[in-house]
Amino acid sequence: MTNQKRALFAAMSGYALDGFDLLMLGFILTPLATALHLTTAQSGSLVTWTLIGGALGGSVFGIAGDYLGRARVLSISILVFSFFTFLCAFSVGFKDLFIYRFCAGIGLGCEFGVGMTLATEAYPREKRARIASYVGMSWQFGVLFAALLTPFLLPYVGWRGMFIIGGLPAVASFMIRRTVPESQAFAEVKETGIPHFPLKALFHTVESTKRSLAILILSTVQNFGYYGIIIWVPSYLMKVYHFTLNVSGIWTAVSVCGMILGVWAFGEIADRIGRKPTFLIYQVGAIVTVLLYTMLRTPTELLVGGFVSGIFINGMMGGYGALITDLFPTYARSTAQNVIWSVGRALGGFGPMFFGALLVYMSFDTALKVLSGIYIIDLITTIFLIPRNSDARNADPD
Repeated sequence: MTNQKRALFAAMSGYALDGFDLLMLGFILTPLATALHLTTAQSGSLVTWTLIGGALGGSVFGIAGDYLGRARVLSISILVFSFFTFLCAFSVGFKDLFIYRFCAGIGLGCEFGVGMTLATEAYPREKRARIASYVGMSWQFGVLFAALLTPFLLPYVGWRGMFIIGGLPAVASFMIRRTVPESQAFAEVKETGIPHFPLKALFHTVESTKRSLAILILSTVQNFGYYGIIIWVPSYLMKVYHFTLNVSGIWTAVSVCGMILGVWAFGEIADRIGRKPTFLIYQVGAIVTVLLYTMLRTPTELLVGGFVSGIFINGMMGGYGALITDLFPTYARSTAQNVIWSVGRALGGFGPMFFGALLVYMSFDTALKVLSGIYIIDLITTIFLIPRNSDARNADPD
């Protein structure tokens, strides 16, 4: 296996774990809440606080990745994640589970940004969008695996067993990363030295501040909409349409397949027509398809609608890694990827709580219509804050 493929595989394995862990939590929330006597608010907050831990871990590990190396920091983070995920299996109440999830989130927060930096730096610019899309797809593979595996294993191993299963692959991921060399771009910066604190590069000039703000808004909206929908859809299908746990898992898996297709297509399209126009296409698609989903009623319609809406709701994941890599200098890329994305994901983590609060006062369909409006913020941000030269072919040299 070449060094390029090792870097890509290392990034994909960690981000797949990220996806598996968070959707698994969505499926086990009901038995978990029953066993530990959690309120609805406490159950929803577990996802939110995992992502807030991710923001802290992503920021710290992201900066460390620019100083210590991407591969080394990824290995450390996966150990943190696996240790505290195992501890979740031994929780006796909300307080200790909350602490374990928060700490696991600290390790998990590193996976996207540092892994994405490692993978995209290993390839030339003209291939970065599709490489970023492969890493983004790995999240969906993890989610798909969780959607198919959790409903079948949960009756046999219980929610405690699922936490143990969720932490086991991290050990394999750690072994994979130990063989991954640092990128040539990082080696060159290490040799010449970092000009100043990487975090400063995010807000050093008016232009860099605009870019950082744009990515923060895009990542917040992306995660707000995604988590708000994906965490509650299984429960919605079971309560409103009386789907069994297994059938709900299959329907969710079909939506995830649409997301995988969307992420892959984003990378292919963005490397051909550019990042900015591809983002705009997907943002319009998200608004339209989420609104259409609220009009569906039969199981077949929900199956097809979930697949199509999934293409646009999470397809944009295929572009963030390449966009951030192109917009920021090498010495600050790990910081930019992790800090901005992790903070955006933490803010987006309030999506499940917000959506849950809406469901108290309105129907699921109406709540979805309200949620679809946030993608208009994405459109405005992309049009006015993302520079035209964000495409790899027009970016400044490394």
